[in-house]
Amino acid sequence: MNREGRSSGARSGAWSVVLMTAVLGFAAPAAPAHANDTLNDRGMVTAAPWGSVAPPQATYRSRRQGAITGLTVHHQGETWPAGADVPAYLRRLQQWSRRERAWVDVPYHYIVAPDGAVYAGRDPQWAGDSNTDYDTLGQLQVMLLGNFEHQQPTVAQLQATARLLGQLLALHGLAPDRIRAHRHHTTQTVCPGEHLMRVFEDLRAQAAAGLTRVGTP
Repeated sequence: MNREGRSSGARSGAWSVVLMTAVLGFAAPAAPAHANDTLNDRGMVTAAPWGSVAPPQATYRSRRQGAITGLTVHHQGETWPAGADVPAYLRRLQQWSRRERAWVDVPYHYIVAPDGAVYAGRDPQWAGDSNTDYDTLGQLQVMLLGNFEHQQPTVAQLQATARLLGQLLALHGLAPDRIRAHRHHTTQTVCPGEHLMRVFEDLRAQAAAGLTRVGTP
């Protein structure tokens, strides 16, 4: 469900300032045995409450993740209407993924809503999917709802994404440069959109700031 196009937009310097100041002080906890344990403890909306229907694990074929080697940031690529129902959208995305693309589940492992809520998508032990030609094996896919060619990510969305990325860096022992945008992997997309790309380095820096505070009060 990736309908993206290039466009120019107003500069988003204010978003960069807010992002650089608002997330400082985040402390990622020590890594547990399973990725979602910590994230659930911090209030992530798990798959069952939004109505996910899990497929048999056999349908995942050979796409089981080995070591996680990177984190990829996406946008939805569709304009997100204010007040839209996130669980209803995720159920539609899951149905579309299976019916139209023959994917086993939603393509993303984590979905970040404009209000800052983080939703569990595909089980992170299984590789994601993409409409483009990059290899998703070893990547955890983080998608922000909205089309950031035409919309701005919200402050809450950026804060939540930085926290999530910081946790995932710590959990998997990754350096901050392992956070990449979808467009860094392929020339087939503008994802995650120009407005998000303008603050992408700030987002990465805030994830790294969370990483440096692992184990501190």
